[in-house]
Amino acid sequence: MFSTGIYIFIYHIVGYRKRTVTENLTLVFPEKPMTEIYKIRKAFYKHMCDMFLEMIKSISITDEELLARFKITNVEEIKALEAKNKSIIVLMAHYASYEWATVAQLLINFPTVGIYKQIKNKYFDRLVHRIRQRYEARLIPSFNAMQEITKDKANGKLCSYALVSDQSPKLKNALYWTDFMGIKVPAYLGGEVLARRLDLSVSYLHVEKTKRGYYQAKFITITDDISKCEQYQIVDTYLQLLEKQIRQRPELYLWTHKRWKHRNAEIPKGATVN
Repeated sequence: MFSTGIYIFIYHIVGYRKRTVTENLTLVFPEKPMTEIYKIRKAFYKHMCDMFLEMIKSISITDEELLARFKITNVEEIKALEAKNKSIIVLMAHYASYEWATVAQLLINFPTVGIYKQIKNKYFDRLVHRIRQRYEARLIPSFNAMQEITKDKANGKLCSYALVSDQSPKLKNALYWTDFMGIKVPAYLGGEVLARRLDLSVSYLHVEKTKRGYYQAKFITITDDISKCEQYQIVDTYLQLLEKQIRQRPELYLWTHKRWKHRNAEIPKGATVN
């Protein structure tokens, strides 16, 4: 009920980033009539408000309730990767619930490490830290990930590194351009670069919302041997898995992000275009 009240305020009164959400939806779904775009938009805002309150609830929710609300159906998949005796990078997305994925720490053997991008608002950044450090999980900033994971490897420490990988990279780092939701944009390569340089297994966390406040997730192995993957195969597979989810239930994606802001930018010299 509280979430519904916040939705009415955010959507109907404040109109938080409503123009950005509409532009994103019409951009990636040009075939849909505006009546359907507006329907998806409303459903997205309802989900976004649910997710925001779920994030706050993460501070006080019990382990038992979190396990009941965020179910991972194939823990054996990630444990099979753990058996390879090397660290894992778990690619995630701004889809469904990514904050409650911390529940995996209760089910897997490797310690979970969150790779995150610092938030400019220091108070909100501190709140997110508090939430994501549940179960004393480590957090390392994305700019320092290579150094930290290299140090872990040198010390023989095996970890599961979680990384939300659907961000829009800075143009100076836009080395690979490919289609995402039918739009040519630069892809974020952090996950693939880490996996290649440090010989990590790669998994995708596929999350679905079953009803309000309840989610179901499964691990999808992308590779357990990065040496056998072609260049950009990891990022291509990740984007294909995410795009399939978005097309099935678009209201669960975070449309307030300007993911396609570089679509009309000049592609830097030397960049690879798929």
